Amino acid sequence: MNSTQNRKIEQVKTTTVVIGIDVGSEFHYARAFDHRGFEYSKKPLRFSNTESGFCELLTWMQAIKDQQGKENIIAGMEPTGHYWFCLGVFLKDNGIRPVLVNPQHVKKSKELDDNSQSKNDRKDPKVIAGLVKDGRYSEPYIPEGVYAELRTASNLRFRIESELTSVKNRLARWISIYFPEYRRVYNKPDAKDGLMILKEAPLPEDIIVLGAEGVNRIWRKAKLRGSNGRKRAESLVEAAKQSIGIRNGGKAARIEIRMLLEIKGVGKKTVSGFLAEVGDVRRFTNPKQLQKYAGLAIVENSSGKHKGRTRISRRGRKRLRYLLFEVSMSLVSKNPEFRELHRYYTTREVNPLRKMQSLIAVGCKLIRIFYALLTKGDEYSAEKMRMDIRRPQVQTPDDNPFD
Repeated sequence: MNSTQNRKIEQVKTTTVVIGIDVGSEFHYARAFDHRGFEYSKKPLRFSNTESGFCELLTWMQAIKDQQGKENIIAGMEPTGHYWFCLGVFLKDNGIRPVLVNPQHVKKSKELDDNSQSKNDRKDPKVIAGLVKDGRYSEPYIPEGVYAELRTASNLRFRIESELTSVKNRLARWISIYFPEYRRVYNKPDAKDGLMILKEAPLPEDIIVLGAEGVNRIWRKAKLRGSNGRKRAESLVEAAKQSIGIRNGGKAARIEIRMLLEIKGVGKKTVSGFLAEVGDVRRFTNPKQLQKYAGLAIVENSSGKHKGRTRISRRGRKRLRYLLFEVSMSLVSKNPEFRELHRYYTTREVNPLRKMQSLIAVGCKLIRIFYALLTKGDEYSAEKMRMDIRRPQVQTPDDNPFD
């Protein structure tokens, strides 16, 4: 048992009421226990996912605490989708400490009492409370103020990016069905000038009617320069004339292409995305905790004399991990000192890393830099970044670039 779990167990005292809550979309179920697992509640409390339901839970918990002469309450929940969030905020605002248990732990612990994997509203709250009293829980971070706004904006950005990717895939499929010759003129299906024409003339027959002069007129009106002109307009019209694309369902196809071309994307803001996912970085005592929060902690499967390969845990915020990996690729491509760090990791004589491992190590380095900048108020120094790179003459087999 590690020190972190010991610290969590210490939070569940003889004066603590442990509440296990099974979260649902419309109704939740709660049971109350002491620090050893003795149950105080005669039957599960069923309460609705509404303000009145939350108030009913609060009154019920306070009554049990007063009856048993306890001093504090800790409420454990399984993070089932987003349904726990409003309840967690309500509990926190009313002085009740909410904690979360791992759904996989709940699933694996269900058989301990009745040797059955069955799930029901009475069983799950007990399993959740048992995990809490044993210190097998995590502290949820519920952002407030500007951090809450940043996280909301970041979530919106990820949803828009996901939708944009879906739109691009649908657009490519649409072109393959109705106008496959379009790719002779444009290598990229989302070329700006090409999409402008598809929006006005979605199908090959529409482009033929428009003609080269009509195509060129649209570009001139939009004041596009460069690759656009009479020659490209003629190429597009000629491709339309030779098209083997599907001609049935033209009306619906025109509606679909116009809908696809209405959605616009947003720019990526790395720093705001990082803060949106992490919140107040000062709540972490060191960069390693932040690395673990991102799911980039290094784990190893070893037994006896066998030493297994190390890998990242992937237990953490998926979007933060994605953001760090994405910006690492950009830094390695565009930033001289990070490119030097990547080259060093992949070419050093002792313990060279594969490219993917190196990108992860660069992401971990970025975490440490962000942590220093945000907690100490330091300014970024490219020279200091280069000085931090461990050189081959001092590298040992045990050196870990992720530390």
